[in-house]
Amino acid sequence: MSRHTEIRRITAPEINARKGGEPIVCLTAYTAPVAKILDPHCDLLLVGDSVGMVVHGLPNTVGVTLEMMIMHGQAVMRASERAMVVVDMPFGSYEAGAEQAFANATRILKETGAQAVKVEAGAYVADTIAFMVQRGIPVMGHVGLRPQAVNVDGKFRAKGRTVEEREKVLAEAKAADEAGAFAIVVEGVDETLAPEITAAISAPTIGIGASAQCDGQILVTDDLLGLFEWTPKFVRRYADLKGVIDKAAAEYAADVRGRRFPAAAETYALRVNAARQPRVARGDKRG
Repeated sequence: MSRHTEIRRITAPEINARKGGEPIVCLTAYTAPVAKILDPHCDLLLVGDSVGMVVHGLPNTVGVTLEMMIMHGQAVMRASERAMVVVDMPFGSYEAGAEQAFANATRILKETGAQAVKVEAGAYVADTIAFMVQRGIPVMGHVGLRPQAVNVDGKFRAKGRTVEEREKVLAEAKAADEAGAFAIVVEGVDETLAPEITAAISAPTIGIGASAQCDGQILVTDDLLGLFEWTPKFVRRYADLKGVIDKAAAEYAADVRGRRFPAAAETYALRVNAARQPRVARGDKRG
């Protein structure tokens, strides 16, 4: 019998057990270099379908494909070691029913090595979550502002500002929780609603534009790093990488145009000792 490889990553049960404890640190990751940097600092890395907007320049997440999610999931898994990796199921990959969702989620886990998938958890998705969990696929839910529903809502807007919306979002969170979701993202809701959801369900809540009272927080890494001029209200910028990249590109362009790059330090020179000396044949008396 083969020996099982020791699992070093944080697992879904470990994330679930953090309910009410030390806040869970989550960020998005789409590429290997960024995943490697984030890994030591995060409990969970989400390969979000926001990759469509952040990396591929799409206007929303609706156009993201299963193949895109798998490709980016593979990159993040190759470069990370410690954090749990969760991959978003893109629009159209799970809504038709439990069997469709299970088939696509199985493909994601098999082809990426990731440990879980995330679905935007409308009330109709609860049975699908239960179906997948019962068959060995850890699932993270997502309630509140649901980006994949942008065409129904007309735009990205906060949820839970009316009694009806509050009740709907709370019901969706409870349904996902009862279906077995190990954690639930709560996005873009009234600040007083997020603590209510957190208190009402057994799964930890991961806030994004919600409340500091959630069990954890997540942001889009590229927003946190300041790569875009506009970001949602709930983003706190911890760096200005847009400015850093702009400055570096401008300096590079100036050096190229001024023929200051490459200089001696960036070019190769012939090694004298390695140069082949002319061979003199025996009996050759020339010289």
